[in-house]
Amino acid sequence: MTRTLLCTALLLTTGGARAAHLTVFAAASLTDALTELGKAFDARTGHKTTFQFAGSQALRTQLENGARADVYASANTAQYTPLVDKGLVAPGQAFVSNKLAVIAPRNNPRVNRLPDLAAPGVKLVIADKTVPVGDYTRRMLAAVDKAGTYGQDFSARALKNVVSEEPNVRQVALKVQLGEADAAVVYVTDVTPALRPSVRVITLPTRFNQSATYPIGVLRGSASPEAAQAFVQYVRSPEGQQTLKKWGFQAPR
Repeated sequence: MTRTLLCTALLLTTGGARAAHLTVFAAASLTDALTELGKAFDARTGHKTTFQFAGSQALRTQLENGARADVYASANTAQYTPLVDKGLVAPGQAFVSNKLAVIAPRNNPRVNRLPDLAAPGVKLVIADKTVPVGDYTRRMLAAVDKAGTYGQDFSARALKNVVSEEPNVRQVALKVQLGEADAAVVYVTDVTPALRPSVRVITLPTRFNQSATYPIGVLRGSASPEAAQAFVQYVRSPEGQQTLKKWGFQAPR
């Protein structure tokens, strides 16, 4: 779909007349990509889109407790599906996927490869187990254990080095950027242009990595469901996907 046709389709979908104020709850890892997409969407439709970025589990809790939003984008189905079951959000549509990355401070030589995460004295930061990236991190460590490549107690030794468990992935990355950790596990998309100068990315073998699938959908209680659906369509459109790819996301699996 060309840019002109996409713009026309979005305007037709939303009625082309009445501007809506949309609130999008989205996983913290989507901060840069959706902020850019939101500006482009608003410019094309006349709507005004605001975002609340946080850990998917925190956003889910807010929605369950009555927070009002129009769109929810989660970093995994585990935090999305319960809202579908409760009738709070429409069934999710997968719109991107992501991978894990291990990062370390650029000027800190303690961690240079995956086995170093379990070395004595290493300060490791990960996300809490309820956060999608925290769950994916533990799955990755379990995969290493199963392979036995670095010993079947690798995850236990690595988790013993954890000095902080953060509520969202951007807080995890910030700990490394501030030099408060020797290493951390984040998404590849969190190695943004702003972060890249201060960190090194440690190779994470494909056989241990985890694929994160992100669903998005319209809240049942949205005051502007047509405009909200237009936003979802834009995110999933070729133009939206191109922007997401620019920020390191992959096509949905």
